Amino acid sequence: MTVGQPRRIDQILSNYGYCSRREARIWVAAGRVTIEGRAAPAADDKALVSQIRVDGEPVDSPDGLLVLLHKPAGYVCSRDEREGPAVFDLLPARWSLRNPPITAVGRLDRDTTGALLLTDDGQLVQRMTSPRHKVPKLYELTVQGELRPEMVARFAAGTLVLEGEDAPCRPAVLTILSAHSATLELIEGRYHQVKRMLASQGCVVTWLHRSRFGDHDLAGLSPGEWRLLPREPDPP
Repeated sequence: MTVGQPRRIDQILSNYGYCSRREARIWVAAGRVTIEGRAAPAADDKALVSQIRVDGEPVDSPDGLLVLLHKPAGYVCSRDEREGPAVFDLLPARWSLRNPPITAVGRLDRDTTGALLLTDDGQLVQRMTSPRHKVPKLYELTVQGELRPEMVARFAAGTLVLEGEDAPCRPAVLTILSAHSATLELIEGRYHQVKRMLASQGCVVTWLHRSRFGDHDLAGLSPGEWRLLPREPDPP
């Protein structure tokens, strides 16, 4: 979003999810919008986002959103209501009305829990999910079947080819904690990748939790809770 140039008030309210451009006229007429402490005279007046207050509060995250959510089990990362409760239901409703809307940085399956990043910055999504940028993601898991020491080298070699694919998985770090539990660190996020990697070795994942995404962990967050994060700096 462009934040450094004056824009129409109705456009600002609409782009940041407060109301439609038509409804903005009602909000302005009701005195809910001020510009540098003075009531905004008309919805088509222009102002800087930093000058505007809505119901006395600054515009929410004008430079863009970056959110860390502790995803609970039973929630999907889709906006298709037919798939059931969505992670977006756990966030302020206004964020889904922003333009561009907030979206998940990669996905976690319905039954997978843990660290999920959400943002309204498409370029940030690309940087955080592209294997080229090598952003690590750490998973904790339990399996049905036995984890064997030779799997550590197998995953680290970068030669494992998943069923139905041609390109091998990037090297991954498997740390075996017991015969049925381990951690797995990846720098990519293919479809159901953790489960498919373990399945290729005869193990069925019965519990999966992402405890870290890049530098972000879940310290202080219970399932369903979230916090705003500082925006990632743009690369030079």
